[in-house]
Amino acid sequence: MVTLFCRRGFHSLPASSLKYIPWQLSQNLSEERGRLLPTCSSLSFQELESHFVSLLNDSTTLPRLRQLHGCIYRSGIHHSCFVLTKLIRCLTSLDVPVEPSYPKLIFLQAQRRNPFLYTALIRGYSLRGNLGDCVRLYGDMRRDGISPVTFTFTAMFKACGEQLDLRLGTQIHCQMVLIGGFGPDLYVGNTLISMYVSCGVMGCARKVFDQMPDRDLISWTTLLVAYSKSGDMGSAGYLFNRMPEKDKIAWTAMITGLVQNSRPGEALKLFDRMLASHVGLDEYTLAGVISACAQLGASKYAKWVSDIAEDSNLSPINSVVVGSALIDMYSKCGQVDEAYKTFHAMKERNVYTYSSMIVGFAIHGQPRAAINLFNEMLKNRSIRPNDVTFVGVLTACSHGGMLDQGRDIFSMMEKVYGVPPNADHYACMIDLLGRAGKLREALELIEKMPVEPHGGVWGALLGACKVHEDPDIAEIAASHLFAIEPDGIGNYILLSNIYASSGRWEDVLRVRKLMRGRKLRKNPGCSWFEAKKGEIHEFFAGDTKHPQYNEIKRILEKLVERLEGDGYEPILSSVAYDVSDEDKRRILMGHSEKLALAFGIFSSSSGSVIRIMKNLRICEDCHSFMCGASRVAERDIVVRDNMRFHHFRDGACSCGNFW
Repeated sequence: MVTLFCRRGFHSLPASSLKYIPWQLSQNLSEERGRLLPTCSSLSFQELESHFVSLLNDSTTLPRLRQLHGCIYRSGIHHSCFVLTKLIRCLTSLDVPVEPSYPKLIFLQAQRRNPFLYTALIRGYSLRGNLGDCVRLYGDMRRDGISPVTFTFTAMFKACGEQLDLRLGTQIHCQMVLIGGFGPDLYVGNTLISMYVSCGVMGCARKVFDQMPDRDLISWTTLLVAYSKSGDMGSAGYLFNRMPEKDKIAWTAMITGLVQNSRPGEALKLFDRMLASHVGLDEYTLAGVISACAQLGASKYAKWVSDIAEDSNLSPINSVVVGSALIDMYSKCGQVDEAYKTFHAMKERNVYTYSSMIVGFAIHGQPRAAINLFNEMLKNRSIRPNDVTFVGVLTACSHGGMLDQGRDIFSMMEKVYGVPPNADHYACMIDLLGRAGKLREALELIEKMPVEPHGGVWGALLGACKVHEDPDIAEIAASHLFAIEPDGIGNYILLSNIYASSGRWEDVLRVRKLMRGRKLRKNPGCSWFEAKKGEIHEFFAGDTKHPQYNEIKRILEKLVERLEGDGYEPILSSVAYDVSDEDKRRILMGHSEKLALAFGIFSSSSGSVIRIMKNLRICEDCHSFMCGASRVAERDIVVRDNMRFHHFRDGACSCGNFW
């Protein structure tokens, strides 16, 4: 300790704190000193406190706060808990780093500490993520016989939530209940809900919510968002409908939750309700709605939401968030040209904008355009590629058969741009090697992966084995897929077809027996076609219930006749069932995408593009059928399956018959 003299007498303070008191700052600037350090005789102690608290409220930089700290010493009020509490709060709220010992030394200056001074330092530790220091100081506070205040508990709960320390958070909660008097506090309740949500204990969060005598929008929205993220849309919807008032944050949370849980139709209906309620939109609301449109893949909704963006002054020209979402939407609706128009019109672009457009080009089989855009992005040094960017570029290389270029890009991801490859990037590389027929090299790459391979990695290898007819490596890939995705019936069917192509019928029977033993049933194939006026027509495999089925059947039979005259032969191995060849032909002709195609031909004008969305991977026979149909019907056909887009034109597909 050292003793210093100031205008109010002698004072003691820790020697280590001297370096923080810049005496010289107020010695050379007489005018500033006069303003910061008024004549003591003219102000009472309380007036001095108010004076410095007012100055602290207007101070936002570390040098300024240090200068004020020195003046507080000179004024002799450095024992005031009121002033020191404000000083600590200001220091710990700065965006710039502050030496951790500085706020603690200020705290130690106070001769008599109150709960607000303790809480200010606990809050400072909480903001810096120092949970251990929060706990130690809280313990000192209790040992000193000082009772916590509301903000003590909110700071502790926030620190526990950020560090995911449920055990400690529960203990503090119990102590708060034992002390009593904090249950009705709205701010405490909201912070407690947030802590339990962060720790993933939704039951406790809901119990706190139900026991709160008063709730505000934060209470409702915190729980609503948590239910949405956990996939419990039933509970989220129940809360949303009970909310006494709903702001745009609540509407956006509910819409986004529906989209994230693959319920785009419900999300759009809710958005209609939001518009009818005259609640203001922002770019995040619109981005959620655009994502719903992208999931549906319907151009009617794409045009509708684009018009709303324009009317709300949230066009892609003004909002990079909306622009990036629109690019993704147009790409997933099969309108990659519209996506690029949006991209080109944007004044501001970021990594998400470029990544969305690169992925759009890649899934539409335009690898050169994707690579060129990637190179353009690299020229802009303010934008660095991220993991999504590289997924798009590697996918483009795979679809374009650019083996050497793909290898180069994969190798420079981490070395040059600091993006470590994840399982999705490895899946792209396996697909790239598989296209080139390098199955053994692909398998060796999987075995060397530093991350655990997921189903997409092994699925890419299994798909390549089907194309290159390698049942031995297919067995290895399938065994891993059966462990990772035991209910993924497509893997069983693919392995069975690989065995069938190699004439290994006993293995075919073994796989089918395994499927029966696990009671696996193939999800019904479903395809959607959007008519002229925006109506969505849904077709299931073998469906005869469509009101225009007779016309669909007539068009389909005529199309088959023309294709057979052109050399088309059904690929019967696309049917996994052990039935007669005639039954296989009948099953193939009832595939949902063929029904949608036939409906599209007679319900749209000549020369228009036929766009079909499908819930499953397109089978080999339907792929061959679409290639032939694009030639004999003289139509461009776009099919989006659960893997990618297929653009059929003049008898060929953009995927190069590898998907």
